[in-house]
Amino acid sequence: MSTRLQVGILSAAIALSMVGLAFSQEPAQGQGKAQGKGKGKGRGGPVAPTGPTPRAADGKPDLSGLWFRPYTPNMASGPAKDNRGGDRTGPKELPFTAAGKAKWDAYEAGDGDYTGACLPFGLMRSMNSPDPIQFIQNAPFLALLYEQNTWFKLIPIDGRPHAKDLDPTWFGDSVGHWEGDTLVVHTNNFNGKTRLDTIGHPHSDALEVTEHFTRTDLGHMAYEVTIHDPKTYTEDWGNKRTFTLRTDTQIMEYSCEENNKSLWEGRIKVPKYDQ
Repeated sequence: MSTRLQVGILSAAIALSMVGLAFSQEPAQGQGKAQGKGKGKGRGGPVAPTGPTPRAADGKPDLSGLWFRPYTPNMASGPAKDNRGGDRTGPKELPFTAAGKAKWDAYEAGDGDYTGACLPFGLMRSMNSPDPIQFIQNAPFLALLYEQNTWFKLIPIDGRPHAKDLDPTWFGDSVGHWEGDTLVVHTNNFNGKTRLDTIGHPHSDALEVTEHFTRTDLGHMAYEVTIHDPKTYTEDWGNKRTFTLRTDTQIMEYSCEENNKSLWEGRIKVPKYDQ
């Protein structure tokens, strides 16, 4: 394991421990039959219910549910698997531009990783995190409720174009449309102040993210993401994972600021942005 990866993962671990985040809770009762030998409670092993892909009133696949996903601290790590279920695949090396490589080489989490200061993770780092996401689909919108810091994202899925003249944001502006049974979500208008993953792979304000969500059956959803950022990478690249439905638990309250003593006492440095 590289020093950079160790530092990045340690930074995330410190942030999680500071806020006292508990990764277990009592399972809800009477929420359907699941398969496999998952643990009776907690987040140690997702168990997926069986059955066909559910459909919404408009006939499109209904993506609603509580989804667990593989923790992806390094989007360039190649094939891997963890105890939260599902394989993830990605490139072993990223196609950096000169500017992107310089930004990557200069990054050290200990010098002021923004997540330790409780700033928004941004879209990709939120999608890569180990915490579950509640999907709520009610056309013309899909709402993503992240357990991580209790963030949310509302995505129109009726094929409308991006809004114009918006201020750049941490999570960007997302719009979705259906291609058969796959929901395609395109996001742009990022502020460029985040990282793609825990290890710290960079991006710029030119980042565009395209995500494909395909619910293959009741208990599984195929997820594919493509990164387009001509300022940071010479070509597009991507990552694939499998999300697993959980019916025996629910998202929990999360507050990064609570008991964040390392930030208050100056051991975590607040990042300095150009503007």
